[in-house]
Amino acid sequence: MPDVFIALGSNVGDREANIKTAIEKIRYRGIKVVKISDIIETEPYGYIDQPRFLNAVLQAETLLSPRELLNTLQEIEKEMGRERKIKWGPRNIDLDIIFYNGLILNEEDLKIPHPDAHNRIFVIKPLAQIAADFVHPVFKITVKEILKSLDSK
Repeated sequence: MPDVFIALGSNVGDREANIKTAIEKIRYRGIKVVKISDIIETEPYGYIDQPRFLNAVLQAETLLSPRELLNTLQEIEKEMGRERKIKWGPRNIDLDIIFYNGLILNEEDLKIPHPDAHNRIFVIKPLAQIAADFVHPVFKITVKEILKSLDSK
């Protein structure tokens, strides 16, 4: 079964409960959660005039195709009341596919690996906790090497 890595974030409402609810909804969809990072608090990214985020990353196994996985994650966001008003704006839940095995996919609305994950400490730090030796399929370096480069900036 393909290994996937999904980033979770929340900065509206009960942030921790939102992340835990999303994880349960992911499990309910038949996606086998293998590992979950610690939940960390981070500064907003992109649009900075908003509350701090809680972020985590999970590793899962799924038989869903990348497109089916994206649709499932977007359904969960919708069920949880996510509204997309401001790009990178406040949200009760954000679910992003970071990696899907070593797949490289570049479609208009689905890019794997996530095109900006390597610049986001709030993704790479929790990812390194659960998959430090995972090799980024585009850059051919490990997650821990990406983290090291982010820490040095």
